[in-house]
Amino acid sequence: MDLSDLYKKYAEKMEYLAKVRDGSEGGAIVNGYWTTQVIGARLGENEVIPLYHELYSQNAPDFKSENTQIIKAIDMVSEQCDNRGIWVIDRGGDRDVLFSHLLKKNNEKRFIVRLVGNRNLMHGNKEVLAQKLAYNCKTPYSETIIKEENGKEKVYHICYGYVPVKLPGRDKQLYVLAVHGFGEKPMMLLTTEPLRRNRKVLYRLLGCYIKRWSIEETIRFVKQTYDLENIRVLKYERLRNMMALLLAVFYFIATKLDTAQKLKVMTGHVLKQAKRIFGIPDFKYYALGDGLSAIFRRSPGKITIDKPPGMDTVQLGLGFI
Repeated sequence: MDLSDLYKKYAEKMEYLAKVRDGSEGGAIVNGYWTTQVIGARLGENEVIPLYHELYSQNAPDFKSENTQIIKAIDMVSEQCDNRGIWVIDRGGDRDVLFSHLLKKNNEKRFIVRLVGNRNLMHGNKEVLAQKLAYNCKTPYSETIIKEENGKEKVYHICYGYVPVKLPGRDKQLYVLAVHGFGEKPMMLLTTEPLRRNRKVLYRLLGCYIKRWSIEETIRFVKQTYDLENIRVLKYERLRNMMALLLAVFYFIATKLDTAQKLKVMTGHVLKQAKRIFGIPDFKYYALGDGLSAIFRRSPGKITIDKPPGMDTVQLGLGFI
């Protein structure tokens, strides 16, 4: 689950336009709207499944709080998924109200939340600052991680370990995975998943969080390919409806167009239209978006209907060069 923003650079009259922190402009405060996304993924697989996408404004009359928006998304997706899966949330999820909701009795949810580091945790019988725990944590395991950033590969040499903890005032056994090497400060992942002194178990937990990197790429894809920040509708509900339509479109591309046997041929044509000189990258949705755009630019607003000789019915057709 992730929160994102839609920057409306030139908007003045759009309904309930609000102030947001633009993630692509160094955190500048700009006019726009917030969005909440939930995307499903499996560890070790490339496919992603868009599950939830909602736009909201803190200036709208029905808005209560950001926490309410997050909890709403968690509850809706959890209900439809029979409470399966692990919720992976970045540092924005390090909130008491969210932990209380995720750990609610009789409706407990599994989670991995990256900690900011400034909260106290119970280790043994002592209350200790999370960041101090991470610095003092033994890290017997090491790995080399390669991350693609802005089209370039960046190599990280990391080491990691864990400590059992609890949230103050709670009995639920939790764990912190401490990872050194991604930055000046250790990365701290608070989780409900049982950890033990085993490389495979700890690395799998780390892998679940690292999977966020591909999810963040998915969110960038949605914003850039569909030019969300350039949508010009004035009414708030119309903007929200556009997000619902977009979710349906992206679900089709991610789960049907990319994998279904009956559309393999069409997908091949679409990818060719992208004119990628260096081939199709592993993350194929950019190429698919470019290809679809190239196809429909040829006949904007037109649908060609071909009726083969001798046939009584017609079918919608797409012509490929």
